[in-house]
Amino acid sequence: MSRRNSMRLVTVKLPEAVVEGIDELVKTGFYSSRSAVIRAAVRDLLRRELWRT
Repeated sequence: MSRRNSMRLVTVKLPEAVVEGIDELVKTGFYSSRSAVIRAAVRDLLRRELWRT
């Protein structure tokens, strides 16, 4: 597996309302899992704040 595709476990604490929103995105089928939601959110943040080109 390439380094880019490797995954590391990161534990975070989130407010209940945020978790409920994440669960709703999963429930409606927009994302396949909580992890997928959080990965997309972090990726979008990094694109906007760090990887601007």
